[in-house]
This record gives sequence, C-alpha cells and structure tokens, in this order.
Amino acid sequence: MIQLNVNGTTQSLDIDPEMPLLWALREYIGLTGTKFGCGIAQCGSCTVHIDGDPVRSCITPVSAVLGKQVTTIEGLNSSAGKAVQAAWRDLEVVQCGYCQSGQIMSAVALLERKNSPTDADIDAAMQGNLCRCATYVRIRAAIKAASKQPV
Repeated sequence: MIQLNVNGTTQSLDIDPEMPLLWALREYIGLTGTKFGCGIAQCGSCTVHIDGDPVRSCITPVSAVLGKQVTTIEGLNSSAGKAVQAAWRDLEVVQCGYCQSGQIMSAVALLERKNSPTDADIDAAMQGNLCRCATYVRIRAAIKAASKQPV
C-alpha cells in the first residue's frame, strides 16, 4: 500500500509506485479536476502542486511524491487560490475550460511566491500552460486582478 497526502487527506492506494500521479488522482482517488492533455508535460493541463510547487502530474511517478503534500484544483483553498478562482470567474477567462485547472494551479503557485508579478514573471510562470482557445490576454488580466486582492 502506498500512502499519499492529497488535499490534506491521507490516501492509501494499492498501486504501482511508478504509476503517473495523474492516473492515481483521477482513476484511484476520483479527483478528475486535473486533466490529461498531452502525456508529455508540454501542455500543463495536468498541473498540481507538490509542496507548493507546480508540477506536471502526467510524468511524475507516485513514488516521487511520497511524504509530500499534493494539492489539486479540488483542494485549492489558500487566499491566492480563492483570489485566482474569483478573478477567473469575474473576468470570464474560460472558454472550453479544458486547460483551466492547470492554468489556475500555475497562476496560484506564482502568486504564492510573488504577490505583485510583472508581465515577465507571469510569462515565465505560465509558459508551460497551453490554451487551445487562446485566452492568454484574459489569463494575464485575471492573474493581475488576483494579485491586487488582499492575502
């Protein structure tokens, strides 16, 4: 049995330790907010936080997160997380929505490290997240709006 700490809860799973974290989250724990996009860590749809850092769960084996805190979109409840989610709604960022959980996870990680990011900071933090609908202008605006919220 493997013990994973996901969204503050210990999960005991009988799985291969080399299984990608994405599949453990979706198929074994039932947290489907983290999406499968490309499977090669190029699109960012599968982004989760591991001890606060954004990580692509499609290529991260479960064994790499043992003893660490995994946070998915479902467990995002920090001040920055709430501010980003509110800004996403207020500015109507989402079109198809498929990439948005990964986008939000990357944006929250940025704001938890830097509460007043520059355009360059945003570009660097979001560069691994692709949006098929090209809502990049609204994504940037939402990150800036969220950064102005009290933490």
